[in-house]
Amino acid sequence: MAINRVSHSASLNSQANTTAAAAKLLEKKKEFDAVSALERASALYLERIEGLGEDCDTMADAGQAHGQVLEQWPKMFEILSLFLASRDTQHNVEPNLQTDANEVDGQRLVRIPIDELQQVTTNS
Repeated sequence: MAINRVSHSASLNSQANTTAAAAKLLEKKKEFDAVSALERASALYLERIEGLGEDCDTMADAGQAHGQVLEQWPKMFEILSLFLASRDTQHNVEPNLQTDANEVDGQRLVRIPIDELQQVTTNS
């Protein structure tokens, strides 16, 4: 009878070990699923942050372009004042001479190199 008790005891220990191992496996599976979910969430967060970084770079480039345009305004006003001064001087010195109506109004044709601007834009 003692042998029967030992084998029955070993069987109970084996079942207890199996149950404990199954519980531990289930716990580890839950832990693995949580870590996997965290990894996916981190990857999505990284994508969003990288997108924000690209948007910030775009805004920085736009800020530089605006700065360059704003930098030109004092020069533009200087050119306009020189033009107006030369126009007033011309009217005071030569009132009898016929001048072209377009020159008096300050209208002139200006060539803007659009092709070069588009190439610079596409290269950037």
